[in-house]
Amino acid sequence: MKVTVVGAGAVGASCAEYIAIKNFASEVVLLDIKEGYAEGKAMDLMQTASLNGFDTEITGTTGDYSKTANSDIAVITSGIPRKPGMTREELIGINAGIVKTVASSLLEHSPNVILIVVSNPMDTMTYLVHKTTNLPKNKIIGMGGALDSARFKYRLAEALGAPISDIDGMVIGGHSDTGMVPLASHAARNSVKVSEFLSEDRLKQVVEDTKVGGATLTKLLGTSAWYAPGAAVSSLVQAIACDQNKMFPCSTLLEGEYGLDDICIGVPVLLGKNGIESIVEIDLSDAEKSKMQESAVGVRNTNGLLEL
Repeated sequence: MKVTVVGAGAVGASCAEYIAIKNFASEVVLLDIKEGYAEGKAMDLMQTASLNGFDTEITGTTGDYSKTANSDIAVITSGIPRKPGMTREELIGINAGIVKTVASSLLEHSPNVILIVVSNPMDTMTYLVHKTTNLPKNKIIGMGGALDSARFKYRLAEALGAPISDIDGMVIGGHSDTGMVPLASHAARNSVKVSEFLSEDRLKQVVEDTKVGGATLTKLLGTSAWYAPGAAVSSLVQAIACDQNKMFPCSTLLEGEYGLDDICIGVPVLLGKNGIESIVEIDLSDAEKSKMQESAVGVRNTNGLLEL
């Protein structure tokens, strides 16, 4: 199993590290445009192999896509990160050109690759990849919902004073501060709805804290987060590589599901060896349906800024 990660910055390097530590891939290739950067990150990570007990080979390359040939899965993290006060949508002009070039370069050497898009604005970048490549829809996956759901579960566990292993929760919709739809009605602690434990006001606060999870970290750190995004990506890669048939909310092209068409937005999917094995449609409350439609409007507005 060969995995390529394009972009050796904080998110990309964390992604490569978590994939290696989980020890399911034979090879991880880090690629970056900055001279020597990916090679240095790869060497540093390989020097942890004996300490962390993994045998995955991590190599780095400066812009040489031939080194990514025959990748089974490729992760696109390329682009500029968010700065404090910057929305994901403001990144579109710069990142669209980067993502388009990266996707075509990867496909030139790995025509059957499964692509996982991390670059922001993530739903729009995922849509861009659909519109500019000939890959089938099951092989193009946007990462956002997996990360947003992890943040939702963190906030739920915090509010409940419970271990996160007790918590189940999911976020669908757009990967933006205004577009996320945390499914409070489905959230549970060991199959018991969290509404049994939390007041309506406290649960609303959890939802709002989840929606600004990325912005909160950007303000604290001065740039985008990297540990949780890297872990989220590695979980998607593992589900595909190990054919786990595991459910994650991911940005995928909808063709009528959830009443939406010709849009990439976060919904539950099953991930396995073919990428997205199926889209899972779940019952939403009227309020959640309304918020999902509002989220779709926001994503479409951002898509309208693309030059396809």
